Amino acid sequence: MALTRGFDDVRLLTWPIPTLQAAGLPLKPLDRLLPYSEGITVERPEAVGDYRVPDGRHLAGLTGRLVELLSDGVPTVCLSMYLVPHTQVVNDAVTAARAAGFDPQVHTIAKAVGSDVTNVIRSCLREGRFGAATVLLTTFLASDEVTAVSEYTKDEIIASAEEVDAHCGTTFAQQCRERVTVSYPPIDSSAFLGLDDEKIEEALARRGLKRGKYLLFLSRVARAKGIYDLVIAYGQMRCRDEVPLVIAGTGPALEHVRAMAKEDDRIIFLSDVDDDEKPLLMAGCAAYALPTKPEPDFVETFGIALAEKMLAGGGPIITTRTGGTGEAVGDTAVIVEAGDINALADAIDRVILDMPDDEKRAMEARARAHAMSFDRAAVFDSLFPPT
Repeated sequence: MALTRGFDDVRLLTWPIPTLQAAGLPLKPLDRLLPYSEGITVERPEAVGDYRVPDGRHLAGLTGRLVELLSDGVPTVCLSMYLVPHTQVVNDAVTAARAAGFDPQVHTIAKAVGSDVTNVIRSCLREGRFGAATVLLTTFLASDEVTAVSEYTKDEIIASAEEVDAHCGTTFAQQCRERVTVSYPPIDSSAFLGLDDEKIEEALARRGLKRGKYLLFLSRVARAKGIYDLVIAYGQMRCRDEVPLVIAGTGPALEHVRAMAKEDDRIIFLSDVDDDEKPLLMAGCAAYALPTKPEPDFVETFGIALAEKMLAGGGPIITTRTGGTGEAVGDTAVIVEAGDINALADAIDRVILDMPDDEKRAMEARARAHAMSFDRAAVFDSLFPPT
């Protein structure tokens, strides 16, 4: 989107691939990554120094490269995703460039994503590490603009700041109330709109599926996504004879869930779904279930998969109002109470067995219209208003 809005040099500064692989993160297969648009340069600076300070070496590599980019006098916008360590890298680079006399023409934007709050800041508060929480909030507020990926995330940032203020006598909460805006996650809607019926049918045939004849879970396979609740609920659904449950994705709970379901031949696991196949599976399902629930280490702060499903079409969405999911789906989904397995089973049965087709089509149309507000062009233009 930056390229379409007049930016003539777009760069992504990130980590070397071996470093990401060594970290044990849930990574997409390299051979299935979609290419970046022409005009986007991806840089992966190597570590600086020797093996004795591995994390600091990579941070120095990123920070040093950004200083070089800021030294050329070209007006620059730095948008950092994740407070730790990316916003810290931007802040340090800007400080270093100014101290060196480069006088960088730079505008910084920090975008706090869900895990910044529900994982990093909240864990500091749970463990009583108020110094670390103070550093995180100071890092965030040092940017020229500060945003959050949902109203829920903004509220959580303010609530966390209030806890720090109460303990430390700081004034973070008021600053956050006055400065933090909301910028939803950007989605390339073109990847989910106008899907070809033949491609949908071909994709389903390769998987042994039939259109409108399966229940889909497509997300990270983790406890906080409600996967355990869904598998248990599926065991008691009336519709299980009509539709198999397709669990598409990988994650920390995958092997455990496989073990849970090993005696149920109606549950199908797909752990190799790529970006091209994802919208086709979404568009072909009878219903899509994401019964996400709050966990100590994670709360769904938006729900990108929900918005993608809304754009792709297909059967209705069944989800919960956990964290920011209500902002993602608006009034376009069937809502159940988080953790209520009986209600989840009843809702999916009702959608698949009892809901009239015209009601399903109306929900699909409302969902797609709502999800267009998360299109990357709309999100980009809200961050960079046309001049």
